[in-house]
Amino acid sequence: MSVKVLIVEDNPVARSFLCRVVRESFSDAIVITEAGDLESARGQVALSGGGRGQRGGDPFKLVLVDLELPDGNGMELLDELTQYPATKVVTTLYSDDDHLFPALQRGADGYLLKEDRFEVLVEELQKIVRGQPPLSPAIARRLLTHFRAGSRSDVAMQDSGFTMPMEFVNHSRPVPIERAPEQARLTPRESEVLTYLSKGFTIKEIASLMGIKWFTVNDHIKSIYKKLNVSSRAEAAVLATKQGLV
Repeated sequence: MSVKVLIVEDNPVARSFLCRVVRESFSDAIVITEAGDLESARGQVALSGGGRGQRGGDPFKLVLVDLELPDGNGMELLDELTQYPATKVVTTLYSDDDHLFPALQRGADGYLLKEDRFEVLVEELQKIVRGQPPLSPAIARRLLTHFRAGSRSDVAMQDSGFTMPMEFVNHSRPVPIERAPEQARLTPRESEVLTYLSKGFTIKEIASLMGIKWFTVNDHIKSIYKKLNVSSRAEAAVLATKQGLV
């Protein structure tokens, strides 16, 4: 089964470049749909099951979104895809805080700069398979700088209405773990994925062991994190061991 990818980019040259990056990044069979504006993107999302990826549709598993589009801003699309079951990555020329933090706040799972070299973009997109957020090096440094700045950055982010997504936060600090509610029981598949995660297997290795696509494994991991109220592999493994889930 092919993995569906949606690329939202108005510049034909940039769109072609991103198509090459995607095809080079993943070993799975890829089907790429291109959209040059928000209206086209919304139409493609509707065909794939709507903003929530409703059952019976065939949702995209990866969405690359440019921020500046002829008929609006990519932020609008991110807002509409909050509940959509795909990995959403911003691809843009903007590296400033005014674009970066609002994009992450609206649900972007990664942030890549189109000006980066082809090899760099391929490497960053491949991080998805390893369960890491795809970030251009300059963006990763910017986030790290904000985090290291301590309380001054925290105040600045709060003033701007931005809350740092947990997957981008350094998890060296102790994190209180609460017992997952009874209604948030893991499915057998999720339990199997969690077992492999706790043993240190990568997403690609888990996919191979379970005979499923790595994007499906990624979906299971997102569900596990949500149900267990954790935000990293380490937290999930600790909680799983403490509660006898694995």
